Amino acid sequence: MINFRYHVVSLTAVFLALAIGLVVGTAALNSPLSDALNNQVNSLAKQNQGYRERITQMETEAGKQEQFTREAAPILLASKLTGRNVLVLSMPQTGDSVARVLDMLKLAGARVTGQVEIEDKFTDPDRKDNLLDVANGALQAGISNPPLHTDGVETSAYLLATVLLAHDPASAPSADAAKTVLTAYKEGSFIVPTGDLTPAEAVVLVTGAPYTDRNADAKNANVVTLAEQFSKQAPIVVAASGAAGSGNVISAVRGDPSLAKNIATVDNVTTPDGQVAVALALAEFLTTRKPGHYGVGGGANSMLPKQKPQT
Repeated sequence: MINFRYHVVSLTAVFLALAIGLVVGTAALNSPLSDALNNQVNSLAKQNQGYRERITQMETEAGKQEQFTREAAPILLASKLTGRNVLVLSMPQTGDSVARVLDMLKLAGARVTGQVEIEDKFTDPDRKDNLLDVANGALQAGISNPPLHTDGVETSAYLLATVLLAHDPASAPSADAAKTVLTAYKEGSFIVPTGDLTPAEAVVLVTGAPYTDRNADAKNANVVTLAEQFSKQAPIVVAASGAAGSGNVISAVRGDPSLAKNIATVDNVTTPDGQVAVALALAEFLTTRKPGHYGVGGGANSMLPKQKPQT
């Protein structure tokens, strides 16, 4: 008679056989699977190394391109702005680009009359009443024909353009009036002026990335208003670090037919190519009285203005 012990031994033998079969089967299956996975990992590692090498090569080439542009700049810009008086305006956080642009303007022979940094509060709608108060006070200096409404940015931009740019002697503001206006905005911490700030005949406005805070739409629109007011009194080049993104001043100008006919733009001012383009675009504007649009973003005519061959 088959007893309980026999059943236990039999079941144990069956489970042992199953376990051995699973181990053997898994080992047989895992060997090719493991090899395949290892091959795939090795292939991906090689691809990744290839990508790294390509990136390194591209970075090296980009660096050489920037070096070439800087070394060629004196040749490209020679005498392009000789005898021209140029004012440089800048928005906050653009110091490096401004310094490079100043170098290029000087290489082109321009006389930089001064630099004015426009502070964030100038474009901030939360400070519009303060700005308008300063504007109303500055108007007492006797500046004629200001905008007749309560837009503090437009009125202030008009006042600054009037005292910073050259005009017919018969209509130019007095030196005392100019000093009164600039002092009012400086003491209100709306601008940071440097240099002699003698009257200029052309303007470069260097801007950064669009604002992205809760008041971004209004602030970005106010930067465009600033550029527009200066464009009504002198040739101006607006230079920024791109043409994309909501509220971008470059795309706003290029997308408005009226503004595009009165304001030149450069959309890659953080690069040597763009910095050279700023000086060339200003020279072209002063010579032809027609603004161009340069860079790598949407709406750009080309990288640089066309140069006439030397004879």
